Amino acid sequence: MSSSKRGNSTAKLPTPSKPAALLHPRNRHQGRYDFDALIKDTPELSTFVFVNQYGDKSIDFANPAAVKTLNRALLKSFYGIAHWDIPANYLCPPIPGRADYVHYLADLLASKNKGVIPRDAAVRVLDIGIGANAIYPLIAHAEYGWQFLGSDIDANALTSARTTIHANPGLSAAIKLRQQKSPAHIFKGVLGTNDYFDLTLCNPPFHSSQEEALSSNQRKWRGLGKAEANQRTAKLNFGGQNTELWCDGGEALFIRRMIEESTTVSKQVFWFSSLVSKASNLPDVLSALKKAKAFEVKTVEMTQGQKQSRFVAWTFLDAAEQEDWRNERWG
Repeated sequence: MSSSKRGNSTAKLPTPSKPAALLHPRNRHQGRYDFDALIKDTPELSTFVFVNQYGDKSIDFANPAAVKTLNRALLKSFYGIAHWDIPANYLCPPIPGRADYVHYLADLLASKNKGVIPRDAAVRVLDIGIGANAIYPLIAHAEYGWQFLGSDIDANALTSARTTIHANPGLSAAIKLRQQKSPAHIFKGVLGTNDYFDLTLCNPPFHSSQEEALSSNQRKWRGLGKAEANQRTAKLNFGGQNTELWCDGGEALFIRRMIEESTTVSKQVFWFSSLVSKASNLPDVLSALKKAKAFEVKTVEMTQGQKQSRFVAWTFLDAAEQEDWRNERWG
């Protein structure tokens, strides 16, 4: 997408339902979805929209087809992504929360650039686990023009992401993909010796086992009023493959591994970062960062509706190295 189109949309920004929005101030998804405007851009969404018991237009968030079509409409109306799809049973992410992570990362860069967000090709970002949906690069490139390398261990996910990238003009030059061949590594095998990134981001697998992921699915289905669904085979409303949802040791161990491995590429990245979905994992993550001797660590809290989330960012660059990086790459 060209920078001249960045930020344009035909969908009207909804009026926030509260004076102080819970989402990041630059997040385009304040308040309720404007389904009339979304349907104007994506007519097929109308099939799934109904008036709920409160008199508001909505969709059935337990229906994977409805959720995917809503995402397609949001990406088209707000970010200019005309063509987007994912294979059946792959993670279909809630876009407002993903956009929040992107905007807070932009603030993180600005905090080291005299309050100005570095934009366009000056900024390179590594998305660890880009997934079939490629959601972070799509949002961040539309908003800030950043350049991306997306890595994933799942070849089918990369094929899906590549299809979306090639289907939308301008994205092929902005978003590159590499497969991580080793489940034992995160940066090794993806970063070359001449690769430098201003940011890394990651939404790590949350659960520690397939059974734990299935149990979580069941709770979410019950929360959506679908308790009668087959509890063993019911799919999470946002989907998800094994590599997206769980890994041995779960989120805490994955992030600890990431921290340990980040020390081996400590001068090739300004800010490493990862979502920490479970608040109880935060002390363990911060302890690992202290052990790794990170020069600076930041915990950024985020709120999306009733959901509380956060990410942790760390850097090994000292103050002088940070200033040199800023002058060489963003100046």
